[in-house]
Amino acid sequence: MSGTIPSMETSHEQLQDNTTIIVLGASGDLAKKKTYPALFGLYRNGFLPKGVKIVGYARTKMDNTEYIKRITSYIKVPADHAAHSAKLEEFKQLSSYISGGYEDSPSFQNLNKYLEHIESGYQGNERNRLFYLALPPSVFIPVGKHLKEECYIKSGKNRIIVEKPFGKDLDSSRVLLGSLKEHWTEDETFRIDHYLGKEMVKNLLVLRFANVALNAAWDKNSISNVQITFKEPFGTEGRGGYFDEFGIIRDILQNHLLQVLSILTMERPVSFAAEDIRDEKVKVLRAIPPVERNDTLLGQYVAANGKPGYLDDDTVPHNSICPTYAATTVWINNPRWEGVPFILKAGKALNEAKVEIRIQFKDVTQGIFKDISRNELVIRIQPSEAVYLKLNTKTPGLQTRAIPIEMDLTYKRRFTEVNIPEAYESLILDALKGDHSNFVRDDELDVAWKIFTPILHWIDGKNGPGPKPLGYPYGSRGPKELEAFIAKYGYRRSTLEYEWPVTNLAAL
Repeated sequence: MSGTIPSMETSHEQLQDNTTIIVLGASGDLAKKKTYPALFGLYRNGFLPKGVKIVGYARTKMDNTEYIKRITSYIKVPADHAAHSAKLEEFKQLSSYISGGYEDSPSFQNLNKYLEHIESGYQGNERNRLFYLALPPSVFIPVGKHLKEECYIKSGKNRIIVEKPFGKDLDSSRVLLGSLKEHWTEDETFRIDHYLGKEMVKNLLVLRFANVALNAAWDKNSISNVQITFKEPFGTEGRGGYFDEFGIIRDILQNHLLQVLSILTMERPVSFAAEDIRDEKVKVLRAIPPVERNDTLLGQYVAANGKPGYLDDDTVPHNSICPTYAATTVWINNPRWEGVPFILKAGKALNEAKVEIRIQFKDVTQGIFKDISRNELVIRIQPSEAVYLKLNTKTPGLQTRAIPIEMDLTYKRRFTEVNIPEAYESLILDALKGDHSNFVRDDELDVAWKIFTPILHWIDGKNGPGPKPLGYPYGSRGPKELEAFIAKYGYRRSTLEYEWPVTNLAAL
């Protein structure tokens, strides 16, 4: 077929018939908000293995009725869509629940008996199990151990999906990795970072390597600076205890934004096969030295616009200096990117919800134009996926002036009747296929922690008093010092005449 990518079309060790998916942590928020809606999306569209069974496992004592109510609470079914409703009823029938502990062998022996009972209805000899750990990292090690010892099936394939965070720094990550590797091979392990399943992140490979016009300008000779931005319009909202333990850098920068950066900057892989892609990601991450303190700006939101500040959250320690906003600049010491600043920015309680990449090109040669806007390539990951290139053009009419305009690919306008799947749908399907392309490899994780561990230890006060973050109002763009921070790395705003055209999504 025209446009296919041969190395992505190769068959992997796909889990087909006689497959059971076990969701551990089935009573938790992650499972009901992300895992089960993703499983239903795959089931509704015919992507789960034929005859699949889904088993929920958690400490919570509840009957099957309560379990079904909980796992379907975030599944949206159109009121007038009979086929959709019928699929949901089927999905409920293939789902069941069993409770048990996370740290004792008898609980997992009981789970295994339950799985064997379900599998006794399968035809043939092969049995496959996919374990999804929708759990806090504090129980990853005992659960991984007990699953291997009590629930590992010999007559088929076993796979385990592990959620982030993968540790808190380099040492704790290595302990976690080492403990899991005692029981599960790298080939059986799928470390999930849901940003790798997002449509526009997956599109980066095609945008970069399928377009000569873009790739020719993809280096230090043409690009002045790059910003990768993550903005949330809400604060911790009662989850401050969990957040305060990790902070914005561990929560967003060290994983999500660094994953985006590695795909954006890696060299062209030999093929789009999983290991070829992951080899190139590791190479570029190894060229990044640890983040410096003077390349870091930290903030913490304060009460404003009728909203409480971070320290007003009862679940947050009253004197916490945990940053809820961070901007860090990383440098890539290789021939393609040397000297180009990559500014990673992430914050909570900001003015909007947005994740985007902004690549700003260098100034045109001086002498012909005065105060002309720079070209920018913007890739909006969410919401409303889009790619647009800001160019300069002559104003229509008799005057000869240059004004900035955009060549715009907004997905909802360009692609009609398209349903972009949730990231978790894409990644669970990849795990069923045995495709590791969009999962984090062990050495990649190790290098990522090396980049951020020194700055995290400084923030945590392990080398003396931690830095006090700058206050910024709830609902603002971040600390007021941000403008000067990004300006020192060469970022220049567009001329005042430029306005991004407003797109009324409701009218699309």
